[in-house]
Amino acid sequence: MYIKQVFKFENDWWLYLIGVIIVGISTVIGSIPHTIALFSIAFSENADMNSIQEDPYALMSLIDSNLNLFLMLLSFAIGLLALLFVVKFIHKQTINSLTTSRKKIDWRRFWFSFILWGFVTVIFIVIEFLASPENYVLNFDLIPFLILFTIAVIMVPLQTSFEEYLFRGYLMQGLGVLSKNRWVPLFITSIAFGLLHIANPEIEKIGNILLIHYIGTGFLLGIMTLMDEGLELALGFHAANNLIASLLLTADWTAFQTNSILKDVSDPSMGNLEIIFPVFVIYPIILFVLSKKYNWTNWQKKLFGIVKND
Repeated sequence: MYIKQVFKFENDWWLYLIGVIIVGISTVIGSIPHTIALFSIAFSENADMNSIQEDPYALMSLIDSNLNLFLMLLSFAIGLLALLFVVKFIHKQTINSLTTSRKKIDWRRFWFSFILWGFVTVIFIVIEFLASPENYVLNFDLIPFLILFTIAVIMVPLQTSFEEYLFRGYLMQGLGVLSKNRWVPLFITSIAFGLLHIANPEIEKIGNILLIHYIGTGFLLGIMTLMDEGLELALGFHAANNLIASLLLTADWTAFQTNSILKDVSDPSMGNLEIIFPVFVIYPIILFVLSKKYNWTNWQKKLFGIVKND
């Protein structure tokens, strides 16, 4: 139903191509203020440009972390506006049908997923802190944290919503209609979502094996969307993941470097088990919990079935 309803709107392949181009250009335009700010500060501080070329993320240490976060997320907010414009005015599609197959967006689903994954995330951070307290320092500073909180509560959901509407919404529906099945968009969007994170600094520090986590997360969110016939659960999960991480824990080698409560000062390293465990153990448990709560059935049909315009 979630993919099938797109047949009611403009769904030619070239419209999706135009849409992706418009969204891509919009995000690049949205990143210009961030780029200008970083290089302006770099030149004013007489930063070593050779070292910056070797490690572009070193630039971010030169700018206030709250300002850096706001400017970094601004491109996602502009991308989201561009995507909604494309859907409404190029595809003549309603935002509700991009979000869900239900008559209206089910915010109870969003909040259940948000609270569920938020609780799990906090538990894991607490366990890691108690197990290795020497790897963490208290990073809390009231005024910068309050500014971070304000920015994060507003901007992080825009960032995560952009990614969900683009991958599990726009591309999932478009590829589903074009391929006439459900597994092609699931695989393509999940792998593309994971590879989108390849430029993150943690990939360079830990290695490409970390892509298993990002691709696995893409599959989790894609399965949620197809089984539940809507984006609400994926939107809640993704928002909780990024929001809580940005507020509770930071490190010098991650994409989000914030005035969070805790800072990880350990050497960036993760064993294979630490990467594989969440993807192949925790994520299936999350899907099991959601399947019981929302009575998911016909897994094979919903994940691998045919999409037809009846």
